[in-house]
Amino acid sequence: MRKVWQKVFEDTSAHRAEIVRAILETEGLNPVIVDLKDSSYHFGKFEVRVDSMHVLEAIGIIKKDINFE
Repeated sequence: MRKVWQKVFEDTSAHRAEIVRAILETEGLNPVIVDLKDSSYHFGKFEVRVDSMHVLEAIGIIKKDINFE
């Protein structure tokens, strides 16, 4: 069966996206980072996506465990 990936986090910082990916990985959600940054002009964002079956769980983990402020 084909996975349907859904965005659970986006940021312009690769470091923040990697932190979110790592935390979700430790929870067994198998996230991926999609690099949507333009290589020529350096604008855009990074998205962290998970399988659609795990979206609510991933959002809950992000809200509970991650604070970049």
